[in-house]
Amino acid sequence: MRPATLVELAGEDAELPSGIGRFGSFADFTGVFRVAARLAREGPRENLVRLVREVVEDAAADGAVWIEPHVNPLMYETDPGAALDVLDVVIDEGRRAAEGLGIGFGVVVFARRNADPTDAVAAARLAVRRAGDGGVAFGLAGDEAQYTDPAPFAEAFALARDAGLISAPHAGELAGPDSVRAALDVLGAHRIAHGVRAVEDQALVARLAAEGVVLDVCPTSNVALGVVDSLPAHPLPRLLRAGVRCTLNADDPLLFGPGLLAEYENARAALALTDPQLAAMARASVESSGAPRAIVDDAVARIAAWLDAS
Repeated sequence: MRPATLVELAGEDAELPSGIGRFGSFADFTGVFRVAARLAREGPRENLVRLVREVVEDAAADGAVWIEPHVNPLMYETDPGAALDVLDVVIDEGRRAAEGLGIGFGVVVFARRNADPTDAVAAARLAVRRAGDGGVAFGLAGDEAQYTDPAPFAEAFALARDAGLISAPHAGELAGPDSVRAALDVLGAHRIAHGVRAVEDQALVARLAAEGVVLDVCPTSNVALGVVDSLPAHPLPRLLRAGVRCTLNADDPLLFGPGLLAEYENARAALALTDPQLAAMARASVESSGAPRAIVDDAVARIAAWLDAS
């Protein structure tokens, strides 16, 4: 959500959050998130449509050719039928906005660690209903340091994988290497949101590289949440040197500041990443996504052309 949109939707709302950009704890972050989510959930449906449209517009303006945001329809409607309608609203508006800009759109339906595992199964079933028709992946979000065991979510991820969805849980952000290993072994992860604390275990890093598992890395978010002390201290360069495939992501500009293009600029300036490294991350982002083959092939060719020109 754009900061200006948050202010507009909040109006005279006394709960409008402040201090966005750095958080003392994950609970502080989720408190801000809940306010923004409530404004999209409790207002007219146009608020959600606007949110999706602006997400697409902002990512496209930063150069994205395929957009794959995370959404949990059960946060908006608890009834499965109504939740499916919410998912369709997101997919339909995302596709419409993306098509108008000449790019593509799909969604990662995610489950919540802090909810009952039956909710995860319900979310997976929603994702399966739209697999290949706007739904491209299934994820798991929440505080993995507090909810450490992914086993209760194994059934949901099995349903998603069996339907051809990408397994893309969060891990290795608030918890250490064991959470990444569990995401691989229990949830069959193809991609891992964050995953940066895998760097604390060299055997795990070697496994990620050997198996081609992709880490969706969000450097500024990691600093804001205290996962790393500063951008120059971020482990992304070490992961790349070890052969781990990584993508670069903005996480949430409302809460953390930079958008996608700014994250690439920061990666070059603060992390001293080279053009070949930036191109490799861009290439991994489309190759590991749920984008149609035509979009992937075109994007890879354009990335190669940019690298040649640079």
